[in-house]
Amino acid sequence: MADGADDLRGFQHPRFARMYERMSVESDERGGTEHRVRLLEGLSGRVIEVGAGNGRNFVHYPAAVEELVAVEPEDRLRAAAERAAGEARVKVDVVAGHADAIPAPDGSFDAAVVSLVLCSVPDPHHTLAEIRRVLRVGGELRFYEHVRARHRVRGTVDDLITPLWSRLGAGCHPNRRTAEDIAAAGFEIVELDRFPFRASRFIPPTAHILGRARRS
Repeated sequence: MADGADDLRGFQHPRFARMYERMSVESDERGGTEHRVRLLEGLSGRVIEVGAGNGRNFVHYPAAVEELVAVEPEDRLRAAAERAAGEARVKVDVVAGHADAIPAPDGSFDAAVVSLVLCSVPDPHHTLAEIRRVLRVGGELRFYEHVRARHRVRGTVDDLITPLWSRLGAGCHPNRRTAEDIAAAGFEIVELDRFPFRASRFIPPTAHILGRARRS
């Protein structure tokens, strides 16, 4: 079992957290809510959400989910998630921890959820290995992420803006090839939708993916 009690000081971004709380509301109003509903529909059993942020997903989990463990390292966002847990239809346990050392035993969940998370973790390959570890064989990974555009020019722009974007956005990398990373981590992608989405009026549309994969 990984130690989720590792020092979380390096994951604190209070200025970004305040901005994210505002942006997540606008994003949901611009269509993000529908993406969250699609992401979570049909889930059941024990579920872990890695990088739960301020808990905007919680109210959309179906009642068939027996227990949701929500892992979040950033103090301000985790406090917001704890408040959001009270509005959910399912039992939510918000815990301190990070994606590189998920505080859960091997094979202990039926499904895992990442929502706008794999763009900002230090090492997505390690994070996906951790997610695979805590899923049972045949368990499901649900993902909703923004990624590098496939279009040659737009993809090049994503590469060029990543250094500055990452510094301003708490480590967010808009040029990650997340679908490829998921497949390389030992997951079988069974559903994948790619689409542009403009999360804020201040940000141009960016490439997103939404789908599900199975732990082999």
